[in-house]
Amino acid sequence: MPTVAEQLRAAREGRKFTIHQVAEATMIKTEHIRALENGDYSPFSAPVYIRGYVKAIARTLHMDPVAILSDLDGELAQTDNFSSPPSLSQKNKGLLDWLMLQVSKMHIQILAPFIVLFALAGAIFWGYTIWRKQQTTDPLQNLGPGIYQTQPVIGGQYLPLPTNAPPSK
Repeated sequence: MPTVAEQLRAAREGRKFTIHQVAEATMIKTEHIRALENGDYSPFSAPVYIRGYVKAIARTLHMDPVAILSDLDGELAQTDNFSSPPSLSQKNKGLLDWLMLQVSKMHIQILAPFIVLFALAGAIFWGYTIWRKQQTTDPLQNLGPGIYQTQPVIGGQYLPLPTNAPPSK
């Protein structure tokens, strides 16, 4: 009984297709097609990719996808990497993973008002802080004496500094 790799290569050569033509028709990388035709499943991270690529190639080459996929399942069951499906959960979970899981369990109707209140409180605090800073800052602190001087100069270009003293007669 020929392997899946031999069946794919024989079907491609029987139809006189090149690997590049099959790659263009299926939108699969040529490296992946070469690996499948050599029976090398190491470039693939999961058996679902292998099954999908073999099925697409089989349809393009007018092969029976059901028969070739059953042969592929038998071959994959004999490999170490693809004999069982990959784990869907990571073994090492951190604090952030636990926190995100807890948040995902909450209903959005319960969580949304708290998020809005928190954002509103943050905006009010931020606005108040900026307003207080503006109120305590003298807007003229960096302004020089300009044309006003403390000593009046008669006939010069300086004006006397205004005071609240009554005008002299």
